[in-house]
Amino acid sequence: MNCQKYKPTYILIIVNIAIYIIGAIVTGSILETGNQIVFMWGQVNLFVFEGAYWQLFTSMFIHASIFHLAGNMLFLLIFGLRGEEMFSIIEFLGIYFIGGLAGNLLTLLQGAEFISVGASGAIFAMFGAAIIYDRRSVRQSIIGGLVFAFFLFFINTGPQVNILAHLGGLVLGLLLGYIIASRRKPHEQIEAEFRYRNTPF
Repeated sequence: MNCQKYKPTYILIIVNIAIYIIGAIVTGSILETGNQIVFMWGQVNLFVFEGAYWQLFTSMFIHASIFHLAGNMLFLLIFGLRGEEMFSIIEFLGIYFIGGLAGNLLTLLQGAEFISVGASGAIFAMFGAAIIYDRRSVRQSIIGGLVFAFFLFFINTGPQVNILAHLGGLVLGLLLGYIIASRRKPHEQIEAEFRYRNTPF
């Protein structure tokens, strides 16, 4: 199944925006997400430890503010469309959600009091997978791709950034991208590379 037919990037963006709008209606604020939404659907480590395991998944669709949402959706648009040129729909969704889950699981190491929301881990997974796939599929050294991937990772650190979620998503994405590229047949790599080089983003 080709991603170009289903456009999962646009679907994910629409779903994220729709969920944010619903949250804004519920809480009465368009600028920031209310605590009741975050505590129920975001990742509250204490609640996860007590059995709210669904938060490891639902937190990927919750954003702290409209600016947080806008930033994540911009990067999802860029890296998602790249990923669509390289991966099948199953591979794409696997990278996105498994990468996001890996980042959220790593976030649990920050202790019971830590709270996290956002799709950053999943987006970093897609970024990492696309970068390493691009290098591996044409049999080039992956060192350059790794350097670029971790450079972007480090410039996106800060006091309000969930570093472990980013790191978990990035590492998982790099691993999955490498595995997928290694298993591709030569003609599949050429076709994917041709689509990638001719995409407008």
